Amino acid sequence: MTATAPPPHPAPGAGTPALRLMNLALHGLFFALLAVLLVRGVLGGDLGAPGLTTAVLLAAVYAAGGVVERVRTERLWAGAWFAAVVLLWIGLTLLHPEFCYLAFPLYFVCLHLMPARWAVPAVLALTGVVVAAQAGTEGGLTGPKVLGPVAGAAVALLTAYGYAALYRESRERQQLIDDLVRTRGELAASQREAGVLAERQRLAREIHDTLAQGLSSIVLLARSADAALPAEPSVASERIREVGRTAAENLAEARRFVAALTPPALEDATLTEALRRLAGGAGADFHLEGEPYPLPVEAEVALLRLTQEALANAVRHARAARIAVTLGYLDDEVTLDVYDDGSGFDPAAVGAGSFGLHGMRERIAALGGRLTVESAPGEGTAVAASLATRAVVAR
Repeated sequence: MTATAPPPHPAPGAGTPALRLMNLALHGLFFALLAVLLVRGVLGGDLGAPGLTTAVLLAAVYAAGGVVERVRTERLWAGAWFAAVVLLWIGLTLLHPEFCYLAFPLYFVCLHLMPARWAVPAVLALTGVVVAAQAGTEGGLTGPKVLGPVAGAAVALLTAYGYAALYRESRERQQLIDDLVRTRGELAASQREAGVLAERQRLAREIHDTLAQGLSSIVLLARSADAALPAEPSVASERIREVGRTAAENLAEARRFVAALTPPALEDATLTEALRRLAGGAGADFHLEGEPYPLPVEAEVALLRLTQEALANAVRHARAARIAVTLGYLDDEVTLDVYDDGSGFDPAAVGAGSFGLHGMRERIAALGGRLTVESAPGEGTAVAASLATRAVVAR
């Protein structure tokens, strides 16, 4: 019906499912009352052909409000539709005063279509039509015949404005939800940007500490060899050999650097196979839980790098006797746990400037995951990471 169309002001039944159900109930009330009054008039024999025709036409025009799109969406068409409904209702009420009871559902349609400054006078006008129709019935105009329509109008006004309040509340709640979703998206984007920035900082440190330092040494050695060449050929020759050694070391660092960005371990093997080989090379036990399924490359690289870092710490620093790596595939997330029984440490004492744990956290956080590190001096270390597969795939 038209009352469900998006109006420029709150609509009964719009918004939440409960309001839409109320809206449908009011339209159902109109047709139910019309059907009952029509049957009474036909069975009583006092409706006549004009009244029957008018009632059928009223039902058709009212139903058209829920079918014609322009009536549902354009104010001018909706106003013309409502005017036609009211005129047919007035004509039917003059022919058969009992049809004045249809005014009650029409109150709500009126309150829906019109702004408050017009709706209230319109409702009062409809109430006046009802009172006038009651005056023509047997016994003339009495107190109850006036109070009944007036009370019905008051109930309609209060109910409609209650609907409007519920509609505004639902709109405000939806707006709050939209704001929260937008804020969460902005926060996720900010976290991704922070992860990218951290990765850039890591790459900058790697380049500064390896390639840049090596190239600087090569430049200095080349200058020293050039200066010593005429007078001290042996010194120059030694400097040139040092240049060669430094260049070779730099080349190895560059290859390691590139390998760190595109790990060959994942080029010809699955993540499970790569981690199994990695664990075996470090003397660690490997456990697989669940059925493996494909992950995005960045997720597999992050889990591989995390395992490498955790194993390196366990072997080099913790002097662990037993290390266990567990990869778990759940329905909606992938988990990785690396445990060792080594010397342990105090995680709070590790500063953010140390790339180890900080870099692992940034890499996992960039994919929307979580990383926890539990350790204490003399009690071993447990590193646990989890990646929600839906969040990773959405990136």
